[in-house]
Amino acid sequence: MIDCHVHVWDPAEGFPWIRPGTPLHRPCTEADLEASGAELGLAGAILVEASRGDAAETYALRELRLGRPDLVAGYVGNLHVHGGAGPGAFRALLDEFGDTRPNAMRIGGQDWASTPEPARNLVPVLADAGMALELNLYRGALRTAAEVAEQHPELAVVVDHLGNPPHLSAGDPGEWYADLERAAGVGNVVVKISGLLTQQHGVPERQLAHLVRHVVDTLGPQRCLLGSDWPICLTRGSRADSLAAARTGLGHLTPAQTRHLSQTTAERVYRLRG
Repeated sequence: MIDCHVHVWDPAEGFPWIRPGTPLHRPCTEADLEASGAELGLAGAILVEASRGDAAETYALRELRLGRPDLVAGYVGNLHVHGGAGPGAFRALLDEFGDTRPNAMRIGGQDWASTPEPARNLVPVLADAGMALELNLYRGALRTAAEVAEQHPELAVVVDHLGNPPHLSAGDPGEWYADLERAAGVGNVVVKISGLLTQQHGVPERQLAHLVRHVVDTLGPQRCLLGSDWPICLTRGSRADSLAAARTGLGHLTPAQTRHLSQTTAERVYRLRG
């Protein structure tokens, strides 16, 4: 299995969103990542930017990918921090990196309109380069993914954390279900099953299983990824616990479908190289 959503960070280097005094306000290192995956049978992980706040994070992720290919299968950079330089400079950076460029770039915010316009202007460069766009939006992520994917049919658009549906204790998230159906109609939208341990904490397993199964049955395992969201998941459980939550309700899949969900979809979407 490829764990498609992990982070590393050192708060001393930035990451202003990590508040002092909280459990996550400590270095989470390459060694910690390796230890967290011991005996989980992982084939690697996708290292995702953690909003350090500067372009140097992209270079740091690249160095980890180059130095530990046994641990890091690919990496996702932060699109925000490259927007100010413009599309030409970003294209030049990707050319400079060549085969070691990011496997995707992520953009985030409350919704699409609140993301920085200079970062959104880089999306066509991603499409031209054959890289994926990753969305971490708290409102309308699935709907936005469908709209962007229709504009750029050659671009894989990955939606983090199932599109951040509301907590199931608040009732049936009808709008989220409608947006999922909308995204399902656009073949280059991919949904990452991740973040459940924290975002749906306390939800009965039966409800969680229904949610996950609905996503996979609606999109198909060829359009779904699995991720632990380590180390953020540690506020509620281990990396193994988080991956177990992501896989709940999927016992009906065939071995071939399970392999798509756990590995080959990631290899295709992120264009992973050995």
